[in-house]
Amino acid sequence: MNIEGELQRRFFLWGPYALLTLATGITLFTVDELMTRAELYATGPAVAAAVVLHLWAGHTGACLTDGKPAQARAYYLIRTPLAFVLTYLNPFYSIYAVLGYFDTGHYQLGLRWGRMSLLATAVTMAYGQSAGHWPLFAALFVLHASLTLVFEHLGKKADEDREAKAATILALEDANARLEQALSENAALHEQLVLQAREAGVSDERRRLAAEIHDTIAQALTGVVTQLQAASDTQDRHSARAHIDRATALARSGLGEARRSVRNLSPAALEHDDLPEALEKTVALWSQQATTRADFTLTGTVSPLHDEIQATLLRIAQEALTNTAKHAHATRVGVTLSYMGDEITLDVRDDGRGFDPLAEKPIGFGLTGMRARAERLAGTVDIESEPGYGTAVSARVPLVHHA
Repeated sequence: MNIEGELQRRFFLWGPYALLTLATGITLFTVDELMTRAELYATGPAVAAAVVLHLWAGHTGACLTDGKPAQARAYYLIRTPLAFVLTYLNPFYSIYAVLGYFDTGHYQLGLRWGRMSLLATAVTMAYGQSAGHWPLFAALFVLHASLTLVFEHLGKKADEDREAKAATILALEDANARLEQALSENAALHEQLVLQAREAGVSDERRRLAAEIHDTIAQALTGVVTQLQAASDTQDRHSARAHIDRATALARSGLGEARRSVRNLSPAALEHDDLPEALEKTVALWSQQATTRADFTLTGTVSPLHDEIQATLLRIAQEALTNTAKHAHATRVGVTLSYMGDEITLDVRDDGRGFDPLAEKPIGFGLTGMRARAERLAGTVDIESEPGYGTAVSARVPLVHHA
């Protein structure tokens, strides 16, 4: 068994005990604030039932991927409602209920029952996190259910891709074996070239998926968390409702972008608009959500651009604005798109706190991802900043017209 498989086996065997123990420990410190006496008395038998269930699952192997399918399904279908009961008694038992997201695919529940089980876990998690606040519960359930279905679809697509690649690799290996017999003197060189091509393809696909997930799903989730936090902090019902509506819209937008990432399509903002219109709307929406003044300026003669050029510049602008919202503490932001003969430039400037580009290493995927996107189009991204004097991000790419 490889290291990954052994770690997975240990998690399924011992993880439930760890999460149950952690949730119970936190519960003991929140009894007076969150639980009635009846709920406290009911929690003991429920926890004992969970321990007995896991003892049985560990003894029979029902909690492991190589266990008997019938026992594994019984284990999962008992644990899921038990986790909901515990979360109902104390919201912190949602720490234990999160197990339902990790191991659904291993118990061969089938498509229908698998999705129902995932949605049941989503209900449990949303209830535990909303603390009885029903509008917040509805928004959190939409978020959890959307992410559940998105990642189920992504996982299924990844499995299909792995199977297709495995079949392709087997076919290539068979062809290589026959070729080796005829060209034995070139076998070593041929094998090396095939391996390099395969690794290059995998590496390029990983970079593309990393960039898409960071620029779409991660940014949408950041916005959702911000809006839900604002909703939970305000006492005004109308203001809370507005924040929840924005969170729901962001969740739906993230879901759409995730589907487009799977199909390798252009950003949603470019579906009906050209780059200048999409950038203007993006800046306006960001300004509204960040409550920071942001202006968009267009210079030069507008001409149709290649789809990849438009998508790249829009993603760079979105990432630059996201970084500004997270780190800059700016009061004003300017975004300028300039058509300059044989190249097009995008400048994003703010009057925030700035930083020293030479002293500070880039955090996360943002700056690295922007440069990688521009370099794929033979372009560049330059960062100018100084502590206390704001930041300027300038992207330049060749102006390639739409075919």
